[in-house]
Amino acid sequence: MELEKIGFYTLTDERALRVARQGIAAPLWRCELILTGRCNFRCPYCRGVSGEDIPYHKAAETVCRWKENGLFAIRFSGGEPMLYPKLLKLVELAKGLGIERIALSTNGSFPLQEYEDLVRAGVNDLSISLDACCAEDGDRIAGGVKGSWEQVVSNIRALAGIVYLTVGVVLTQHNRSQTRGIIALAARLGVSDIRVIPAAQEGTVLPAPGVGREILGRLPVLAYRLRNIQQGIPVRGIGPKDCGKCSLVLDDMAAMGGKHYPCIIYLREGGAAIGEMGTGMREERMQWFEGHNSHKDPICFGNCLDVCVAYNNKVERNRAEELAAVEELDGRLQ
Repeated sequence: MELEKIGFYTLTDERALRVARQGIAAPLWRCELILTGRCNFRCPYCRGVSGEDIPYHKAAETVCRWKENGLFAIRFSGGEPMLYPKLLKLVELAKGLGIERIALSTNGSFPLQEYEDLVRAGVNDLSISLDACCAEDGDRIAGGVKGSWEQVVSNIRALAGIVYLTVGVVLTQHNRSQTRGIIALAARLGVSDIRVIPAAQEGTVLPAPGVGREILGRLPVLAYRLRNIQQGIPVRGIGPKDCGKCSLVLDDMAAMGGKHYPCIIYLREGGAAIGEMGTGMREERMQWFEGHNSHKDPICFGNCLDVCVAYNNKVERNRAEELAAVEELDGRLQ
């Protein structure tokens, strides 16, 4: 399957081939920066992070260092990044540096004007959580924050018309029965796509909700995931026949508190950092890649997402094909 058809703009066949050929010499493609551990919600499933806000000068230094490595897409997250006092300034910095895709993960509960200001400043990818299809359940999941669900829904409706906006639907035993209703609501709100995923503590397999062809035809990420679910492919986890090497670590990065991690899931699941942010970070990531076996790492083995597994499998096939081509050429020259 072509990676482009999955629907994630950061995952492409071209990227998979480039990394197979270049390794850490390839430009950084997608990096995520944790700005704060603070949040105004208390979602029961959340794998939050602790710690104080990153000082602005450290955040700016990280963004600039990533751009020096050719960064294409950046994501600001938390906690709730909207609580970070200099978020707008960081977005303006990323835009000024020429970073093409500037993403923000948020619970969507802040005043609409604040999100519109960020879009004007350069945010062109918004990810908002939507875990319920009614106000009572939505406010409860948020930790009892009254009126939060209505604010989130109103913001999604308004912002979907001006920016690429996806909603993330985290499913637990408490809202799993609402899956179809949440998807239908998000589709009516005009979102660009929908990402359904089981909470990390809830297992790997989801039931397949009945969703109309019209919705699936215009939401490729949702269609990909529901197709996997119908085929019995877990949303989380690496299969025994899947690649055991994480090529994403070579041109992808998650950072918090001055340290870089294999990926954002690894960070949130309490995995160890690869090293300190600095001039040697790409070499450190190559060393981690070469010495790491995802099948033997419980965080990777149990939590890697289906789309990431598909990408790593594609890179590994490309790497094998490149090696075979070189060996064939050597054989002809001898």
